[in-house]
This record gives sequence, structure tokens and C-alpha cells, in this order.
Amino acid sequence: MSEPWWRRKRKKRSSPWFNLFEEFDNLDKMFDEMMRHAFEPFAKGAKEYKPYVYGFSVSIGPEGKPVLREFGNVQRDRLGPKIKEEREPLVDILEEDQDVVVVAELPGVEKEDIKLRATQVRLTVSVDTTNQKYYKELDLPVRVYPRSARAVYKNGVLEVRLKKAVEKMPSGERISVE
Repeated sequence: MSEPWWRRKRKKRSSPWFNLFEEFDNLDKMFDEMMRHAFEPFAKGAKEYKPYVYGFSVSIGPEGKPVLREFGNVQRDRLGPKIKEEREPLVDILEEDQDVVVVAELPGVEKEDIKLRATQVRLTVSVDTTNQKYYKELDLPVRVYPRSARAVYKNGVLEVRLKKAVEKMPSGERISVE
């Protein structure tokens, strides 16, 4: 392949401006090296899970401050990224007048595979199949009646509605998905 035009011109003339083109050439080599390393496995011999998923959602919290929520199966660690077998679904928790509504994205899952467990202050969503593994423990913003929970799953989106509690109720109730 022929040389780039700036190298040919640099050979013809020696000018301070052509040093700039040499710097661009060095940057190009550096970017090539970075991209080559970016597509290498995270760690040699590490167990691979596919796909690698990482994302985040930013919303404005009740006090007007931004709230950052991460999802996926890639977690930050002090030694670098850590890949988990199960992924965390993207989840939103909405507080209505009398209900707490939890909306979770669980693509590629059958409703029979979704396992939900509720207490007065926590909701656990899990899926464990050969193709998909999801797991998320959520701290609810207020106490709820676990027995009041109603769950609907449609087109990869799970919606769980729980009534806000006024008094203590038994905890640890299982929830069926409709």
C-alpha cells in the first residue's frame, strides 16, 4: 500500500507544520493499539458468559438530585470489570398514592420462569434458565403488604404492584405472575 499523503509531502519539504502530521500518525498508531486491546478477553482463562451487558439509567430523584442506576452483568471491581453469570435487569420503582409499582425489563424469559419474593420492605426478582439468568434485590421505598402483590409480565416487561402498608403484615410471601 502506498504511503499516506502527509508522509510523501513531509519528505519533499521539511516544515514545522509537518511535525503535526507526524503527531497525528502517532495518535493513529496509539488508537489502533487501544482497539486491539479492547477486544481481548477480560482475563486469560476466565469463564466467559455471553452476552456482556452493562448500562445505566439516570433519573431525577424526589429531592431533585440525579439518581444513577446500573444494570447488566458487568460490575466494577477494584481489580477491573467483573463478569457475573446472572444479570441485573433495568428496574424502575414508582410510588403512587396507594401502591408501589416495580417495573423490570426481563427480555427473553417465559413468565413461568420468573420467581418473585416479597417482604414488607424488599422485593426479589430472579430468573434461572439455561439461556437467561436475572437477579435483583430491591429495597422498597415504603412498607407494603406482601400478600397484596399482583404481577403481570408482557413483552419482556414485568410489572409488580404492591399496596402500601399501614400496619405490620406477615412477610416472605410468594407472588404468582399472571
